[in-house]
Amino acid sequence: MSVTNEDKLKLIISHCKEMGFVFPSSEIYDGLSATYDYGQLGAELKNNIRRYWWTSMVQMHENIVGIDAAIFMHPTTWKASGHVDAFNDPLIDNKDSKKRYRADHLLEDHMEKIRQKIAKEVEKAQKKFGGSFEEAMFLQTNPNVQRHVTKISEIEGRMKQCLEDNDLEALRQLIVDLEIVCPISGTRNWTEVRQFNLMFSTELGSVAGDSATIYLRPETAQGIFVNFLNVQKTGRMKIPFGIAQTGKAFRNEIVARQFIFRMREFEQMEMQFFVRPGTEMEWYNFWKETRMKWHMALGMGAEHYRFHDHIKLAHYANAACDIEYDFPMGFKELEGIHSRTDFDLGNHEKFSGKKLQYFDPELNQNYVPYVVETSIGLDRMFLAVLSHAYIEEKLEDGSERVVLRIPPALAPVKAAVFPLLGKDGLPEKAREIFNLLKLDHNCQYEEKDAIGKRYRRQDAIGTPYCITVDHQSLEDNTVTIRERDSMKQERVSIEQLPAIIDQRVNMKYLLAKVK
Repeated sequence: MSVTNEDKLKLIISHCKEMGFVFPSSEIYDGLSATYDYGQLGAELKNNIRRYWWTSMVQMHENIVGIDAAIFMHPTTWKASGHVDAFNDPLIDNKDSKKRYRADHLLEDHMEKIRQKIAKEVEKAQKKFGGSFEEAMFLQTNPNVQRHVTKISEIEGRMKQCLEDNDLEALRQLIVDLEIVCPISGTRNWTEVRQFNLMFSTELGSVAGDSATIYLRPETAQGIFVNFLNVQKTGRMKIPFGIAQTGKAFRNEIVARQFIFRMREFEQMEMQFFVRPGTEMEWYNFWKETRMKWHMALGMGAEHYRFHDHIKLAHYANAACDIEYDFPMGFKELEGIHSRTDFDLGNHEKFSGKKLQYFDPELNQNYVPYVVETSIGLDRMFLAVLSHAYIEEKLEDGSERVVLRIPPALAPVKAAVFPLLGKDGLPEKAREIFNLLKLDHNCQYEEKDAIGKRYRRQDAIGTPYCITVDHQSLEDNTVTIRERDSMKQERVSIEQLPAIIDQRVNMKYLLAKVK
């Protein structure tokens, strides 16, 4: 059974809750807006994604190390980083629906609709011309396409100018001129645009009136920057080198929505790569390519990814782009690559009064390194994996199944072991196999219900292999192994099982594709 994009996110949310991936936080108290807990399977999937990223960054690169910095940092850190003064988003309200939006997101969504019109023109032309269709030539010559491209370019230009000038009235006027309507009310009754600071502040101290204001970190990067010298000296690191970190970040989002795509509490996987000034664009392009290879290795389809250059650069950047993924709600940011220049280290040097420089023996001089950043949202990556994996399938016999085609190396459960019957020594034999496999992989043992129902449950949580122990197993030490995607079954010896499963689910085979 095919599923429309409009319904798919709702189906994924329902499936996540039903299967134990993600639950609304504090649900017994009616929950808390845009806050979610990861269940038993969600925690496993999340850990596997994190391990894939960490291993590809730290273990696979000799010149990258990892740290784990504190969430609480000295408040001057955020003054130096520019977050206190410049970490703002443009906010706009619709007077009829009372719904709040980011003004730049309204404009980006409008441009995406125009891009979809271009895609439809291409699709129509492909059907019309068949094998003789040349897409590149069509995009360059078709008048409708060119009109749409020009429109996007005009909007981007005006939007960029508004954001760079911080001209909020002009930004509102652009929304009005484009006749953008509220998705809820369908009206264009907009308020003025206001700036909204995303920092969460709290108090540190036990006595009222004697406490200091501190912030929950909005990014993990600053923990890397303030530890630059600590890592460089203790690790005897030489430029170029990187520092990686995963951890929670907090942002007081204007609109937290679309399940776990946009939350106020989320997890980042960031790497800051320190380079010689003047080489930053070379490394920026290197990490763009490297990070896209990391995504491609998962086999989730090249057509679902694209690069998107930033219209407005952050205050610290001289180049920036996003890797966008085609989520059920359209192409959205998944990962950012930024050339941060020497802004961060330079400002921390200025505000702290301590030198944050590197002595380059090849140049025989000290300098503040430039930085190239890769930053991916772990929660967004989790949603991307599930968005690709969720399939409602009609089988040849007319029955249906829900299957999560999660890349096997990331699957929460790698194998499930079933005794065909709960008697005649079959459970004991199945337990032996389970105990053998669990030393290397997260596995499940299950003996409840008919074997077909057990297969369906494992399909629904993305388990790559199911192993069934029957009476023949007691005679010749063989079992039936079933593969998730093809549902193909074959008879193999028990001693072969570890090698068969390992070859498919071991992360090293996935990492080999990233080299």
